[in-house]
Amino acid sequence: METVTTRWSTAMQLDAPIVNAPMGGAAGGRLAAAVSRAGGLGMIGSGSSGSAPQLEAQLRQLGNLQHPFGIGLIEWVVKQDPRLLDTALEARPALLAVSFGEDWNWVGRARDAGCVTATQVADVEAAQRAAEAGVQVLVARGSEAGGHGTPAVSTLPLLTSILDCVDVPVLAAGGIASGRALAAVLAAGASGAWIGTAFAACQESLLPDTARQVLVDARADDTLATRVFDVALGYPWAATVPERVVRNAFTDVWDGRIPDDDARAQLRDAIADDDFRVAPVNAGQGVDSVTAIEPAAAVIARLCADAHAALAKTPPVS
Repeated sequence: METVTTRWSTAMQLDAPIVNAPMGGAAGGRLAAAVSRAGGLGMIGSGSSGSAPQLEAQLRQLGNLQHPFGIGLIEWVVKQDPRLLDTALEARPALLAVSFGEDWNWVGRARDAGCVTATQVADVEAAQRAAEAGVQVLVARGSEAGGHGTPAVSTLPLLTSILDCVDVPVLAAGGIASGRALAAVLAAGASGAWIGTAFAACQESLLPDTARQVLVDARADDTLATRVFDVALGYPWAATVPERVVRNAFTDVWDGRIPDDDARAQLRDAIADDDFRVAPVNAGQGVDSVTAIEPAAAVIARLCADAHAALAKTPPVS
C-alpha cells in the first residue's frame, strides 16, 4: 500500500497520519479498532449523551488491540459525569482529546497517565491558550467539519494561521474525505488529518445502515450548521457551537426556530426508530467524497494512495 507519513504519525507509531474523529454515536470501539489495525489512530468518541458505562462498553469492543488508540471527550459532558475522565485514563489511550471548554485541569492528569493530550480549536486565540496550558496536539477544526464546532474559519486558512503561531503538532479537521484533501493539508504543514464523515459511513461505525446511506446520498450543499437538534433535545451546547448535519424534514421546518412539544416528541420517536428523515445525521462538507459503505481499512488505503499520488505530482510550470 502506498502511504504517507509525518514526523508526528511516526512518533505515534502509526503507518498513516490519519485519525478518525471521536464522533459521538458513530465512533465506537469496533471502528477505532479497525482504523488502528489499518495503520491510523482509531478514536472512541463520547458524545452529548455519553456516560462512563457507555465508554466502558465501547472499550470492550477494542478486543485484544495491539495498536495505539485514542479517546475523545466533551468537557461539559465530563463535568456532568466525572467518571468519564477516570474511565478514559484507566484505559491508557495513546491520545486523549477533551474539547469544547477552557478548563485545563485534565491535561496534567492525562500526561501523568502517559497519554498524549489533544483538543479541538476553531481560532488562533484558542490554539494559543491550549498550547500555553500544555496541550500537546491541536486539532484545527474548520467550519466545513461535521458535528459540533464553532463555524468561524474554513480549514486551510485556520490550519495555516495556527501553524504560524504555535510549535506543537497540528491536525487538520473539516472537509477531508479524499486523498486530494489529505494531501492538501499535509502539504500545508499539518501533522495529520482528523477525519469524521468518511469513517462515519464505514461498516464498523455505530451508525445504522440507513444513516450510512444518508451520507452516501448526500452532497456538500446538503449540509448545514444548526442548533435545532440540541435545542429540541435539551443539550447544553453553547450558542456559538452548532452542529453540521445533513438537511432533513426536521431542519426544513425548525432550523432557526424553537421546536414545540409535538416536534420534540416527533424527534425523540424518530431517533428511537432510526428514522433519519427526521433524526439527525452529522456530516461535513467533504461528504461528496463518500460514495459507498465500505470497511475502514479500504478508506485508509484509498486516502493514502491518492494522497501519495497527489503529493508526488510535479507542479506545472507557469
